Amino acid sequence: MRSVGVEEELLLVSADSGEPQAVSGAVLASAAEGEELEKELQREQVETGTRPRTQMMDLAVEVRRWRGAASQRARSVGAEVAALATSPLAVDPSLSPGDRYRRMVTEYGLTAQEQLTCGCHVHVGVESDEEGVAVLDRIRPWLAPLLAMSANSPFWQGEDSGYASYRNRVWGRWPSAGPVEVFGSARAYHERVRAMIGTGALLDEGMVYFDARLARNYPTVEIRVADVCLDAHDTVLIAALARGLVETAARAWREGEPPAAIDVGLLRLAAWRAGRSGILDDLVHPVTFEPAPARTVVEALLEHVGPALSDLGDLTRVEEGVAELFRRGNGADVQRAVFEESGGDLGAVVAESIRRTVS
Repeated sequence: MRSVGVEEELLLVSADSGEPQAVSGAVLASAAEGEELEKELQREQVETGTRPRTQMMDLAVEVRRWRGAASQRARSVGAEVAALATSPLAVDPSLSPGDRYRRMVTEYGLTAQEQLTCGCHVHVGVESDEEGVAVLDRIRPWLAPLLAMSANSPFWQGEDSGYASYRNRVWGRWPSAGPVEVFGSARAYHERVRAMIGTGALLDEGMVYFDARLARNYPTVEIRVADVCLDAHDTVLIAALARGLVETAARAWREGEPPAAIDVGLLRLAAWRAGRSGILDDLVHPVTFEPAPARTVVEALLEHVGPALSDLGDLTRVEEGVAELFRRGNGADVQRAVFEESGGDLGAVVAESIRRTVS
């Protein structure tokens, strides 16, 4: 059974005002030995990482454990953590220390300076780079629905962006971000990465920000398209679907089924629509590439990965998770509902997000 692990970027905020707090250094300094907390580009965020797991129940325990650990460490320095993909309140981010981060600001200007966004990265085990690239080639049309389901960033600098995932739009400013072409082989993938770095437009391989890529340090495919989810249940749902996609794609590769030859331009449009609509409006159907209700698109995703989910023992959990997601709404829907109920109080949005992050 393929292992799966999750990295979550969390926002550090004031418990009183909800404003982001540049305290990651203090949070990391307070972490106990063995606690998997890491710094990110800005001092207003921290990253957690689970260990590889094969059972989704175990992964759910890990996600909650590390959210709880991050919360405890943040509270020890007078802050809170919130699983928000962008800050609802206005913020002027503060760069984390380090030569690489300084180089990023020098090279990329406002793209780096304003980049305070929090994503969810799912690592799924693969047997080789060849299998991993075969997976990347075959999951491309199915990544936009994951973005729509996870969307959790409707506000930007104190205003409603009009998007369910504005993080996706802000992240897309990086030169290598977004969907990619079919590679065809591991050799072609690595040649493409070397060529991209060779242009000088990227500092290093760590800046290959594809929606899904081969991980640099682990034998995994890293699916990076999702917002950090407000609810830990949704994090596990996205992880289960990601593993289902990887297993389905690997089986298709072994059976000699070629990847769909879908133009990158169409994939970008599908990603834009997912970020704009979330699960409340039409998405781009991953098979027909025509407009379809979000529920229809998610049902198509479930049909696509259903056999793999069933074999992995995840089908019932995923079906229940999807039903709950459409009943409750994704993070963007919850944030907007709190905003309306509070009479337009963004501080109340952050307060509710803090509660949900560790509940």
